[in-house]
Amino acid sequence: MSNFISNIIYSFFISFGVIIGGSSFAGLGALVNNHPPFKTMVDLADSIKIWAVAIALGGTFSSFQLIEEGIFRGETTSLAKQIIYILAALIGANLGVRFIKLIQKCGQIWMQ
Repeated sequence: MSNFISNIIYSFFISFGVIIGGSSFAGLGALVNNHPPFKTMVDLADSIKIWAVAIALGGTFSSFQLIEEGIFRGETTSLAKQIIYILAALIGANLGVRFIKLIQKCGQIWMQ
């Protein structure tokens, strides 16, 4: 059971980290290119959410294979585990996007 909980935590933080890291480096790239960094960060964070989930799951094909086994072979425990991993990754990605938007709002408040 502890391995299951560890994998849930990994899925959450990997997807969260992909959003935060990718957006942060996109913001640095925007500064170099003389574009608005916060807008670039938010736009990128919104567009890479699905990729963050796919990365957190270790590739989508293994997840689909386990879901298929759960549905067609009646292995409900593996199906339930995969659904929980996907939900954890989705929550991590969405919180990452919200964190980037919070940084943008704090920047707007600070600039006033």
